[in-house]
Amino acid sequence: MTDWKLHIESDPKKLYGKPVIKNTRISVDLILEKLANGDTYEELIQAYPSIDKEDILACLLFAADAIKNEIILNKAS
Repeated sequence: MTDWKLHIESDPKKLYGKPVIKNTRISVDLILEKLANGDTYEELIQAYPSIDKEDILACLLFAADAIKNEIILNKAS
């Protein structure tokens, strides 16, 4: 399993501290948005040659960890 901590960093000097793929300025939220819009791993790697499949998987794992302990309340309808 990919350890996202090896692939993702947050530095106040890069994109105001947004989580990015290490050694890039490619933000985690950009990758997540592109995946949600239907981009494939191959398309992302072609568009951003400095990343690989492990980096993309790390973005997904980072997002999963980020919301793992969130409490979501359903509103009564």
